[in-house]
Amino acid sequence: MENQNHEKEISFTFNGKRIKGIEGQPIAAALMANGIRAIRTCTVTGEPRGIYCGIGHCYECRATVNQKRNIRTCLKCLEENMDIKSE
Repeated sequence: MENQNHEKEISFTFNGKRIKGIEGQPIAAALMANGIRAIRTCTVTGEPRGIYCGIGHCYECRATVNQKRNIRTCLKCLEENMDIKSE
């Protein structure tokens, strides 16, 4: 389905939940648009982590995307039926 700006709305999953986003937008932006702020948890403290720098330097937004670990979601573009999981 396309909106007024000719952007194609697609669906994907995050931690097993089916949600929608705009094809080609950064995964982190699609998650934020769906109210998801925590993308992973810190391995040391257990604190939630999400988008911080937004340009791929900090690695705070890493997730498993289509079974590939440590993908920086601020840099990876959203595609139809992606399977994204917290790390």
